[in-house]
Amino acid sequence: MAAAMRPSSSPYPLPPPPTCSSRLPQLRCFVGLRCSAPRVQVRRQLDAVAGIGSGARGCGGRFRAPASSASQPCYSSIVIRNDNSQNADFPRNYSKREKKPFPIPVLELRRRARQRMKEAEGKPRGPPPPPKNGLLVQRLIPEAYRVYNARISLINNLKRLMKVVPVKGCKYCGEIHVGSVGHPFRTCRGMSSDKRKGEHDWGSTFVEAVFLPVEAYHLEDRLGPRIPHDQRFEVPRIPALVELCIQAGLDLPEYPTKRRRKPIVKIGRKEFVDANEDDLPDPEPDKFKEPILEEVSDDEITPPSSPEETAALAEETLKMWETLRNGALRLMKRYSVRVCGYCPEVHIGASGHKARNCGAFKHQQRNGQHGWQAAVLDDLIPPRYVWHMPESGELQKELKIFYGQAPAVVEICIQGGAQVPEKYKATMRLDIGIPSSLKEAEMVV
Repeated sequence: MAAAMRPSSSPYPLPPPPTCSSRLPQLRCFVGLRCSAPRVQVRRQLDAVAGIGSGARGCGGRFRAPASSASQPCYSSIVIRNDNSQNADFPRNYSKREKKPFPIPVLELRRRARQRMKEAEGKPRGPPPPPKNGLLVQRLIPEAYRVYNARISLINNLKRLMKVVPVKGCKYCGEIHVGSVGHPFRTCRGMSSDKRKGEHDWGSTFVEAVFLPVEAYHLEDRLGPRIPHDQRFEVPRIPALVELCIQAGLDLPEYPTKRRRKPIVKIGRKEFVDANEDDLPDPEPDKFKEPILEEVSDDEITPPSSPEETAALAEETLKMWETLRNGALRLMKRYSVRVCGYCPEVHIGASGHKARNCGAFKHQQRNGQHGWQAAVLDDLIPPRYVWHMPESGELQKELKIFYGQAPAVVEICIQGGAQVPEKYKATMRLDIGIPSSLKEAEMVV
């Protein structure tokens, strides 16, 4: 019996692995090298081509090679990774008849709840962590002061920038535009818009139209009972961002709040009592307390005196905007913020208030009650997107699909001389060529 041939190796040499050039290590943060086929996979492919596999065995114990025995080379490909997409769609404007989507789907919330119950089965229930036990999260107290001061600095800087960067607002609807002349798009839905065929009636505006003031009820005890409907006019309303900072550790004399030094004692599922603090010494001065800025009145605002000062002010304003949003997001991860799924009402606390003042779609069926759900950052700090002015300096209504958008604060800073942030380039569509005429636009595929 003839012995079967067992070749020691494939007759086809393996291709060398791809090597990196001297310039690639500096680009490793966004460039990844990936071989189209691993070394083991290439060996298996070459063995199959040579007929070494079990399915290519011929008669008499010999191996039969196919007619075409050319080996497939291993190609190296460069994959460029970028966290920011080149172009992105504009934020969706939800209809008044449409409920806001949940930040996390309900099915995912139920799955996480089942997972937590499964992991906690048979284990003793531990005490709730702060801030659920009434105490403050110590590491977030400086963040609360930074967010509050960033809000004051942002408002003061916007008042100064709006002296040199014109901002227009429609007299009949809430739309604004950053530029000396309003945009020509017929998108007005205000009073008598049908007579004007959707055209806006532009005029001057204030900083409140750029940085929207979202208000919420001030709670003297964030773990206390919910605000009933009969007391809705007795509880003061303050900016929601300020209320979030107060609950996170900011001390304002005009808005007192209850501070606990011991965790609460739960006596039921939702009932609790405060622990006895008589044995504790007198509280020491707060070591996290920082100086608090004050908002400047409109009469004391002075515009920048030179283009260099305007550019520096724009860069500082853009930095305050990012500090505000990033800090508020960190606070929202520990302190609950609720929003109505039908209207813009915001409540800072674990559960929303009971005031029946929702006037959104089909509020009669809910008796004016709010549909509370978890809030996102844009509910607390609305970005207020506006049209980005191209380099030509004018907008044409026929070329609307070629223009981009940016938050109003970012657009004001960019027109003031600040650099365009990388995270906003996707919606601004800076890399899209704008046609010079309508005839050229019709030729775009």
